Amino acid sequence: MTDIDNKLKNLPMKPGVYIMHAADGDVIYVGKAKLLKNRVSQYFQSGKSHSAKVRAMVENIADLEYIVTDTELEALILECNLIKKYMPKYNILLKDSKGYPYIKVTVNEAFPRVQLARSISRDGAKYFGPYVSTLYVRNTIELIKSLFPVRSCNRKLPEDIGKGRVCLNYHIHRCTAPCQGYVTQEEYMESIENILDFLNGKTSNLIKTLNERMKRASENLEFEQAAKLRDRIAVVKKIGDEQKIISSKLNNKDVFAIDRNGNDLCLQMFIVREGKITGRESYMLSDNLEMSDEEILCDFIKQFYSVSRLIPKTIVVNKAFEDIEIVSQWLTEKSGYKTQIICPKRGENRDLINMLHKNIIETLRLEELKRDKKNRKMSDMLFELKNLTGISKIPVRIESFDISHTGGKDNVGVCVVFENAIPKKKDYKKFIIRSVDGADDYESMREVVYRRIFNGIEGEKGFTPLPDLILLDGGKGQVSAVKSILEALNCDIPVFGMVKDNKHRTRALTTDKDEVTVSRTSSVFTFLTILQDEVHRFAIDYHRKKRSKSVFKSELDDIRGVGPTTKKKLLKAFGSIEAIKQATSQELISAGLNKDVAYSVYYYFSGKDGE
Repeated sequence: MTDIDNKLKNLPMKPGVYIMHAADGDVIYVGKAKLLKNRVSQYFQSGKSHSAKVRAMVENIADLEYIVTDTELEALILECNLIKKYMPKYNILLKDSKGYPYIKVTVNEAFPRVQLARSISRDGAKYFGPYVSTLYVRNTIELIKSLFPVRSCNRKLPEDIGKGRVCLNYHIHRCTAPCQGYVTQEEYMESIENILDFLNGKTSNLIKTLNERMKRASENLEFEQAAKLRDRIAVVKKIGDEQKIISSKLNNKDVFAIDRNGNDLCLQMFIVREGKITGRESYMLSDNLEMSDEEILCDFIKQFYSVSRLIPKTIVVNKAFEDIEIVSQWLTEKSGYKTQIICPKRGENRDLINMLHKNIIETLRLEELKRDKKNRKMSDMLFELKNLTGISKIPVRIESFDISHTGGKDNVGVCVVFENAIPKKKDYKKFIIRSVDGADDYESMREVVYRRIFNGIEGEKGFTPLPDLILLDGGKGQVSAVKSILEALNCDIPVFGMVKDNKHRTRALTTDKDEVTVSRTSSVFTFLTILQDEVHRFAIDYHRKKRSKSVFKSELDDIRGVGPTTKKKLLKAFGSIEAIKQATSQELISAGLNKDVAYSVYYYFSGKDGE
């Protein structure tokens, strides 16, 4: 930690962003600070009562860097950008980063269209949303086009009027064909105004207009047109009744609330447009239990609005957080108008919070019920597995091992862990085989299990507790090899192999002597299939990474001037080591290498004298 200690001593008392790196160089956390020296130093104070998550992060910090900014606002903006860029594992990350859909009405065109949009552009069009469901947006657009037939084509109007034939939409009454001049711009814009009223929730005005048109059609004996207008009125009325008006003030706002129940933490939001709830979104954030609700809410809002979203003038939260003023300032600058974050104690906004909180409580209750049901199901399965194998107790912790190599090269082994039949990925283990040369799966399995169990017996960090049951990806030979190791360690852990059929599907469990048939319709069979697929996937993935590194190392690391960046550049340009070997010096230079390095690579592989 000497290098980090030196950096901590030299941290400035200025605002900025700090970036934590792991040993492999990956960014694992990005944060902003009003005073860098005070904030960053707190992480490394031994007497500080940090959460488990912060302690785990600090243990993995191998390096840190910082960027000084002029203001705290600049630091916040930079923090958001860097989190989007690096997606650090210890920051709160939204699973879905594509943003919510909008309905776009291209009023900047002479004959506007209604479209789905993923982001807002300053193009003069009108945007409605955001909406939570893309399906809802598509269905709404389809409904709009059935009520008010407007064009969907990409023709440039009025320039292209009269060019080409009328499309199918005209014949099925889904377009009034402005491309042929069958409708005037004034008549067409009347439909657009009705659409805008509809999307703004002004259904009463729209119904009034449609009623007047229906009455005129009836008086003119245009009964078919009157019937169509009657049907439109019925649909609009139904939608107007379904939309819940929650505010007497027709304004836009986003409402956030957060709460927790034991190990479940839920954050939800209402999207309120024109005084009506147009959508709700729910996030389970149970990976961040050590953080306070206020910290999570602040980080969530920063990340939520860092992508292209419609920022309302009012954001309502159920808990005030420390950076509420600076985040409000950032949103104001980002939106171009005054945006405020408020934590109301009473009034309509507090009623909204209370309504949202009731939804959160219900979500947490259902989550608990779902988990209880799943736990009961898993308990029944584990009890069935105990009876099937004849072991003495229910196997709460099950560990599975597998070996992977290519022709005896780059031998690796892995261990995956399931607790209560659920993967516990933080306990997964990887092993580079040290004692075996060539393809000897039995000896490789013996080494891996020995190292895992021995470290567990010794109480090494990360290797406790010991498993209740070991399931090997293999047959009787693997089981026999592992049993001899466990006996040598005086460790009484039951071991079974998971046997596959000739189609590589799980078929049975086996000891070193006998097989135990597993019914294909049982929950145990399903679990064993999942377990075997997972341990095999984990082993293959680890082997591929090691093989890739070893190939790169053996072929390129001895070449003068070739470092990690150059290696990546070469592989990206040529696709393989063999292609690099065949490249001419000029092709290497064209790939972006400077002349000295290009000649070094060329002479290394060609065997020619560089002199």
